[in-house]
Amino acid sequence: MSEPSKVQVKTVAELAEQPEEYRIAVGKLVISHAINELYGAQVFDEPAVALAPTPYAKWLTCRVAMEEYGHHCHFFKLGREMGIPEEKMIPGKTEKRPLSIFEHKLETWEEFVTIKLLGDLAEILQVEDLLHCTFHPLRNLARQTMPEERFHAQFGIDFGQELVKTPEGKARLQEAVNRIFPSLPAFFGAAKSRNNEIFRKWGIKLRTNEEMRADYLKRAAEVVAKLGLTLPKVAQAA
Repeated sequence: MSEPSKVQVKTVAELAEQPEEYRIAVGKLVISHAINELYGAQVFDEPAVALAPTPYAKWLTCRVAMEEYGHHCHFFKLGREMGIPEEKMIPGKTEKRPLSIFEHKLETWEEFVTIKLLGDLAEILQVEDLLHCTFHPLRNLARQTMPEERFHAQFGIDFGQELVKTPEGKARLQEAVNRIFPSLPAFFGAAKSRNNEIFRKWGIKLRTNEEMRADYLKRAAEVVAKLGLTLPKVAQAA
């Protein structure tokens, strides 16, 4: 058996030959992405079409929703190829809860812009950590979806720039940031996470949750500063 740090699993068929700990760890990530991509599309992206202020904004929001549903389909397909039961990857059919951010009821266009601006930035960091994953099917999927994740974050920047052109729009966007942002650092999980330790042991992920959260907070502050906004103070995860 190869040392954990040297394992390279190039196909789904080869996954069956790996230790149980590795197989379970990869499965957890695929399930998490499948659930959260679908949940986000359902509770944020699709409802945002009605909130979009112009036909152009509605068109791009439809594209975002289409791509997020597509991401779910890609992860769902990979999960089925791995032998994961369908019900484990569908919100409402599994006991696994989606990310806490999805409990927020979307009510305004400014909130959706904030979710794309800062929520999808968090997703970019998660996908970045999979770009060199030792399970190549997951690595390849991360590389496939990354350009669309970057588009979603840029969507937030572009429409954020439109909003801050007026004092009223800037104030509404700052209020949305104040409401949405505090729940986002938890996206990266608890400090000293046992799951994260296993992911790094096998080269499935590269960084600790603490490292990723610190990087996110730095990037998020830089993004909002360019719009003339600030981030509210948040408690650090234990």
